[in-house]
Amino acid sequence: MRDIAELADVDEPGWPVVAEAIAAGLTECVVLPPESRQCRATLLQLQVTVRSLLGAVTLNSGGLLLHHGWLRVYGGSGGALPSLAEVNGFPAVVDPAWAPRAGLILAHDVLGGAFALNGVDCAQHGRPGEPGQVVYFAPDSLEWETFDGGHGAWLMWMLDGGLEKYYATVFWPSWQTEVERLGLRDGITMYPPLWSKEGADDIAGTTRSAVPLGGQLSFHAESARQLGLADPGPLGEV
Repeated sequence: MRDIAELADVDEPGWPVVAEAIAAGLTECVVLPPESRQCRATLLQLQVTVRSLLGAVTLNSGGLLLHHGWLRVYGGSGGALPSLAEVNGFPAVVDPAWAPRAGLILAHDVLGGAFALNGVDCAQHGRPGEPGQVVYFAPDSLEWETFDGGHGAWLMWMLDGGLEKYYATVFWPSWQTEVERLGLRDGITMYPPLWSKEGADDIAGTTRSAVPLGGQLSFHAESARQLGLADPGPLGEV
């Protein structure tokens, strides 16, 4: 197991790359301030260096709020927004033998969609794609979908304007106002739900309300089971 110095003190760290993409402003992004002790503990459990963008975000932020808060990318420390450690149920004391069961939850959107980084046994847990690939649990299909690349490619694409393209079909006219009213542990539920034909055909016409995001994730998992779809497995603890 590598110690924190090996992980944090590296040549060519990834954070300047992330900071440059944020400064370019193609996707609006707020960086939540890091709490150093928590961030270092999270990085130590992850066992990735800050040369990677995953390690860089973990050490240097309490999370990223993208596109006016639509997407919440988890960082190394928590507060109003949970940390990567909390969302993934990291052990209280660093455990070299521990790893997230199906993969690492990276981010949630306000509709209860979840981005995850596939683990080595992803296929055994019903996840598509390859180990190390980013996948997305989509609230409009209640299934996992593949994203073309790993964490670094995913994050840079989102920051470089890809987020708005990715979600273009689900934005409704008042989404920004509704998202700005949310707490960082809340999401938006719709009726009829987004996975129904009625909800998908007229998102603006749905009845929407703020709910705890954890409850929204549980609702999606239970809906998938009731509809005879594959159990999505862990969607994160919020």
